[in-house]
Amino acid sequence: MSAGIVDAHVHVWDLERFPLSWFRDDLRLPRAATVAALTDAAAAASRPLAAAVAVQAADTHVEMQWLRDLARRDSVVRWVVLQYAPATGWAGVTDAVRDERVRGIRVATPGGSADLSDLGDLDRLCDGAGATGRVIELLARPAQLDAVAHLARRHPGTTFVLCHLGLGAGAPDGAWAESLARVGARPNLAAKFSGLATAPGDHDRLSALAETAVDAFGAERLMFGSDWPMSARVVPYARLVDDVERTWAARPDAFWGATATALYGL
Repeated sequence: MSAGIVDAHVHVWDLERFPLSWFRDDLRLPRAATVAALTDAAAAASRPLAAAVAVQAADTHVEMQWLRDLARRDSVVRWVVLQYAPATGWAGVTDAVRDERVRGIRVATPGGSADLSDLGDLDRLCDGAGATGRVIELLARPAQLDAVAHLARRHPGTTFVLCHLGLGAGAPDGAWAESLARVGARPNLAAKFSGLATAPGDHDRLSALAETAVDAFGAERLMFGSDWPMSARVVPYARLVDDVERTWAARPDAFWGATATALYGL
């Protein structure tokens, strides 16, 4: 049997316990995305799901507490990445990151300015994360990738992770590939191969994206993330693993777990 997966990007939530500001019924997402549903979805995959990092889906304090409590007791979702709320600044997350289950802070930027200048307290956040051994994750769009590279250059003591290759389900083009190469040139920047599939069996797209990502980062700074349950609207978990495994082929097996384990200090 293949080695187990440390899935670097899942979401779990329960709308009976807390709201998600962006949630709408037409998104075809469950009102409760549970660990049990995740493990059921992963059960038929060619690689067993060993553990997962849950990325906070919104930015409320009650959701944050719920996630931390879940990670303390769950055998699969053992670690969390919290969402950064710019209004709170670094001071708003300092207590939270002292929890050993919190391994990073995500800055969600897609709707913001291309130069990230509208994100308050960002440099202090990056310094604080580096000083406490936490990762800064960035959910960015292609036009923001150069700013992501500049941010990593300003904070060489902090580890950064780019979610979804800065592309997601978007259409790759030359400008994106060139910006991704500049991001990958920063040695303190890694990336998740996540949120990229647009259909089951999307091998041509995934193979081209893998080649571009490896050219930019090298295989040693890339890791698998399912983006479940978002991805399940497009392709079931087990099929996604199979598709990515075919895409990743003979490249280093650390992609499936060891890279995330080392990078997050799991």
